[in-house]
Amino acid sequence: MTAPAYQQMIFLNLPVSDLGASKKFFTELGYSINEQFSDDTTASVVISDTIVAMVHTHDKYAQFTKKPIADATKTSEVLIALSAESREKVDELVDKALAAGGSVSGETQDHGFMYGRAFDDLDGHTWEVVWMDPSAIEG
Repeated sequence: MTAPAYQQMIFLNLPVSDLGASKKFFTELGYSINEQFSDDTTASVVISDTIVAMVHTHDKYAQFTKKPIADATKTSEVLIALSAESREKVDELVDKALAAGGSVSGETQDHGFMYGRAFDDLDGHTWEVVWMDPSAIEG
């Protein structure tokens, strides 16, 4: 029997102005907080088996970089894109984000074989949610 293949993980590290509000926001989107890797300066938001968003207070985040922390409400530092299993799941996640206090970012993109919407979280980080028709990829 062979060992399972290694799955590389992605850890997004994002500065947030209000850790409690960010934890509430992401749990309202349906994600869980891994308390084992969370404390009063950081929350480990489990997005999938291989994607974790580490949201940090500004003081904690500053320990990881010598660069100034970008104000994501005024400048773009990263675009985070998540796949969705259907058009309906795109709408479901973005609608949850808007209901939890996020804001619309850009316009809905509907190309038939690909559908996407985007939202900004409470700190202005842009999250794109995209579905692509699997048959369009295969062809």
